[in-house]
Amino acid sequence: MRLSVLDQAPISKGDSPEQTLQHTLELAQWTEKLGYHRYWVAEHHNSNGLASSSPEIMMTRIASVTDQIRVGSGGILLPQYSPYKIAENAKTLAAFFPNRIDIGVGSSPGGSPLTRSALTDNQNKSLHDFPRQVADLQGFLHNSLPRDHAFRLVKAGPRIENVPPLWMLGLSERSARNAADMGLGFVFGHFINPKHGREALKTYHEHFSPSVSMKAAQSIVCIFVVCAETEEEAEELALTQDKWLLNVGKGLGTKVLPKDDIRKHAFNDEELTIIKQNRNRCIIGTPKIVKEQLTNLQDVYQTDEFMIITNIFDFEAKKKSYRLLAETIF
Repeated sequence: MRLSVLDQAPISKGDSPEQTLQHTLELAQWTEKLGYHRYWVAEHHNSNGLASSSPEIMMTRIASVTDQIRVGSGGILLPQYSPYKIAENAKTLAAFFPNRIDIGVGSSPGGSPLTRSALTDNQNKSLHDFPRQVADLQGFLHNSLPRDHAFRLVKAGPRIENVPPLWMLGLSERSARNAADMGLGFVFGHFINPKHGREALKTYHEHFSPSVSMKAAQSIVCIFVVCAETEEEAEELALTQDKWLLNVGKGLGTKVLPKDDIRKHAFNDEELTIIKQNRNRCIIGTPKIVKEQLTNLQDVYQTDEFMIITNIFDFEAKKKSYRLLAETIF
């Protein structure tokens, strides 16, 4: 089993965005030493609790302070941008850091309608254009646009030979089929909604068609994990993630709160129900428990790689969670 990391750069109460981004660099170096395969960063906008606004800049900085771990985006929100410009950013990154860059793209609008308008300078394109944009991005990366394409003569530079692999993020059979038909890697967001995971991964692997991007199917499942030496400690740590997810779902402030702040107010029945539902997106427990559940999910999803996201308050406990998981898997 291969393990990787997804980092949304969540800001804990009392920390500044600057401190949070320094934690990102430290966590990347830490997980590289532990043997994690990839370190991907997310893209979020108009948020007071997430510092991951610019994945390409974060990728450049992370890659510059690490040596071997693959660095990627999970994911660039392609509907807001020009595929040509993303291709040039990707190739520039790959020129600086050969064979270490992954480009993951998603179809999220990036926030509220007003936020999306600001991102696109009021040039909002239909989200239904996403498959076409991905095809264009692949074409610009590999100089493989169809001969009748309007931009066939426009080349994305720098004109490097080792182009980074392209991955599609998704939650459904439709997104899995799109990734398969285009010959892209597929990342399933179990940490967002695991409902259609089995069907999506099955669809992807059954219908994958080799392409200039990938010769064989590659899939990753992204999931929340909190790992500690005892179940009691894992539950204590996970409480801060539970509350964070609850607040995100309510559209409230998204900073990660300490457990002492959380315990000042009892959860009502509705909140407890939501927390219980959210636990379907997570694995919480000791190294043994986490390994068993990941192994079970590996059989369900037929994947060899899990991307781990851990949004708890205590940064040192987060590092320890990644360490305990690595020690029991590797």
